[in-house]
Amino acid sequence: MKFGMRVRGGLLATLILCGAPVVAPVGAMLVSSSAVAQTVQSIVVEGNRRVEVETIRSYFKPGPGGRLDQGAIDDGLKALIETGLFQDVKIRRAGAQIVVSVVENAVIGRVAFEGNKKIKDEQLSAEVQSKPRGTFSRAVVQSDTLRIAEIYRRSGRYDVHVTPEIIEQPNNRVDLIFTVQEGAKTGVKSIEFIGNVAFSSYRLRDVIKTRETNLLSFLGSADVYDPDRVEADRDLIRRFYLKKGFADVQVVAALTEYDPERKGFLVTFKIEEGQQYRVGSVDFRSSIPNFDVNSLRSYSRVNVGSLYNVESVEKSVEEMQIEASRRGFAFAVVRPGGDRNFDAHTVSVVFNIDEGPRTYIERINIRGNTRTRDYVIRREFDVSEGDAYNRALVDRAERRLKNLDYFKSVKINTEPGSSSDRVILVVDLEEKSTGDFSISGGYSTTDGALAEVSISERNLLGRGLFAKASVTYGQYARGYSLSFVEPYLLDYRVALGLDLYQRQQLSNSYVSYGTKTLGFSPRLGFSLREDLSLQLRYSIYRQEIQLPSYLANCNNDPTSAAFNPSPAYAAANGISLVSTNGLGCYADGEASLPVRKELANGKTLTSALGYSLTYNTLDNNKNPTDGLLIDFKQDFAGVGGDVSYLKSAVDAKYYQSLVSDVVGLLHVQGGMLNKWGSTDLRMLDHFQMGPNLVRSRAPGSGP
Repeated sequence: MKFGMRVRGGLLATLILCGAPVVAPVGAMLVSSSAVAQTVQSIVVEGNRRVEVETIRSYFKPGPGGRLDQGAIDDGLKALIETGLFQDVKIRRAGAQIVVSVVENAVIGRVAFEGNKKIKDEQLSAEVQSKPRGTFSRAVVQSDTLRIAEIYRRSGRYDVHVTPEIIEQPNNRVDLIFTVQEGAKTGVKSIEFIGNVAFSSYRLRDVIKTRETNLLSFLGSADVYDPDRVEADRDLIRRFYLKKGFADVQVVAALTEYDPERKGFLVTFKIEEGQQYRVGSVDFRSSIPNFDVNSLRSYSRVNVGSLYNVESVEKSVEEMQIEASRRGFAFAVVRPGGDRNFDAHTVSVVFNIDEGPRTYIERINIRGNTRTRDYVIRREFDVSEGDAYNRALVDRAERRLKNLDYFKSVKINTEPGSSSDRVILVVDLEEKSTGDFSISGGYSTTDGALAEVSISERNLLGRGLFAKASVTYGQYARGYSLSFVEPYLLDYRVALGLDLYQRQQLSNSYVSYGTKTLGFSPRLGFSLREDLSLQLRYSIYRQEIQLPSYLANCNNDPTSAAFNPSPAYAAANGISLVSTNGLGCYADGEASLPVRKELANGKTLTSALGYSLTYNTLDNNKNPTDGLLIDFKQDFAGVGGDVSYLKSAVDAKYYQSLVSDVVGLLHVQGGMLNKWGSTDLRMLDHFQMGPNLVRSRAPGSGP
C-alpha cells in the first residue's frame, strides 16, 4: 500500500511502521517499506529538460550493498529540493522502479532595472544574485529585492520601493524586471549632544564624520544618514574625550529618529563625561629576566602633570614593544595600567613588560580589495608570514592602511592557525573612490579673478601611486602643474615625487613687473620616526621678468637726481645710460634699479639642492588643538645655473588648548638669505612678503 501527498518545497516525512497513514510534506510521493530494496539504477527520472538524469540520480546515496533504503530516498529528496533547481519534486513507485518526477525552475532570460537614476544598472547587476541564464528562484528574487533597497538606503534614500516583476517567456524562460521608486535623499537634519559640559556641541560636531544637511551638501555625502557611520562617530567622540583626560567618559547612546515633516533624521548623542584626569606618576615594571625597563623610559610619551591622554599611552606602548622586539625580546608584551585617584583627579600610569605567548604569523589573508593590489597593502606591514606575532606592529599596520585613504573601513583580526602557536591575520577592507575632480574659483587682490581645474588620483591603477594635473587661469596669474608620487621607491619606504610646473604672474597694481617660471623638481621623502620626517629635493627652473610697455621706455624726469646716476654707479650696478634730447636716463625706462638689473640679465636658470626637516606632534593635522609643528628648510643654489645662494627658513607653530573650545596658537617664522660665490643675489631670490603685510606707500609705487 502506498501513502502520499504532494506539496511544494516540503520535506519527506518518515513512514510510521504498521502501515498507518501519515501526513507527508508537500512535494513528495512516499513509498512504503516494500520499496526499500531498490538501487540507484532503479530510479527513473521524469520531467527533466536541462538537468541530466545522472545528476539527479547522484543525489541518492546507496547504503551497503548498493541498496537504497527509505532514509537514503528521504535524503535524496531533501538534497534535490535544496539545489533550488526545481519548483516541485515528488517520488512514487512503479513496479520494481522508483520514479522521481521533477518540475524544473525556469531559466532567467534577462535581468533589467527600471526607474533607477541615481544608481547605474551595472552597480545593481553586480549586487543581485539573479543572473541571466541562471535558474529562477523566488527566494533569491526576494533577497535581491531587499539587497537593492539596502543599497539605496546606504546612499541616503530611505523612501525607496523595489518591486520585482516576472514576465514569462516560451520554453520555460522568464524575464526579471526590478522596478525602483528611488524616493528623495534622506539626510541628517540636525546633530545634537546631551551631557557635554567641557566641550560645546559646535566643537564636537567637528570631531565626528556625519554632517548636517546644508547648501553645499550636494558636493559630498557626509550628510547622508548611515547607521554604520553614526556608530563609528560614537567611537570618535569617545576617543576625543579620552585624549583630553576624561578617562571615565561614556557615549551612552546614539539616538536616531526620522522626522517626516523635515524629511530627514535627527541624531542625538548622549554623553557622560566624568572627571578630567592628569598623570600623577609614570612607572615601569618587568617580569622578564635581564630586561632593563629603564631603557624604555625615553620611548614614553606620557609625562607627569600632563593631561591623561589615551592616545599617548597607546603610542608609548607601541614604541616600547617595537624597541623590545629590536633588542631580541620578540615576544615581549607591554601592557599599560592605571590607578585613578578620584579625589586628586590623577592617574598613576604603569607600563608592565611581560613575556607573551610564543605565537607566530602563519598567513596574512586580505579580503575586499577589488582594485588595490595585494602588495600595496602588504608593504604597510612591518611583519610577514613566519614572524613573531606582535600586536603593536599589527596595530601600526592598521593605522597606516587607514591613513592611505584608499578604504572606507580597515579591520585586522586574528584567526586560529594550523596549530596552537600559529595565527592567521585577516585584513578586511572596503574600498572607496580615490579620484578627485575639482573646479574652483575666487578673487584675490594680488591675482584678481582666478579659476582652477584639477584632477587627481590617490591610488593610480590600484598600485598606490599618486598623480595630479591642474590648470590655473586668472586675471594676473596663470599656469599649470603636473605631479607624480611613488610612495615606495624600489620597495623601500621612500617616497619619490616629481613636479613639473609653469607659472606666469602678470604685472598689476601691487607688482610693477611680470614673471614667467618654468621648472622641474624631483624629491625624496623619508620617515625617520613617527613624528620626524626628512625630504631631499632638487629644483631647476628658468625665470624671466617682463615689463609692460609703459614701463619699458625712457621718459624719466631729468630733474630728479635719482634718475641720473653717475657713470661709476651705473657701471657698478650693470645699468646702461642713453641720451634722450641730451638728457641722461635709464635704458629700461621707469622700472626700479633691481628690476632693470633682472631685465639686463635676461632669462636666468636656477639649479638648487635642498632639504626639509619636519617635526610634528600635532593631535590632528587638519584641526589641531595641541602639539608642535616645526618645519626647517635650506636650499643651496649654485649647482650649475646662473645664481648661487644659501637660503634658510624656519616655521614653527605651537598649539595649546586654553579653555573649552579656545585654542592658543604661537606662530614664529624666520629666514636668512646668504650670498656665496661671485654671483650677486637677485631680487627674485629675496624673501617676498605679502602685498598687505607691510605697507608704507601706494601699491606698485615702490621697487
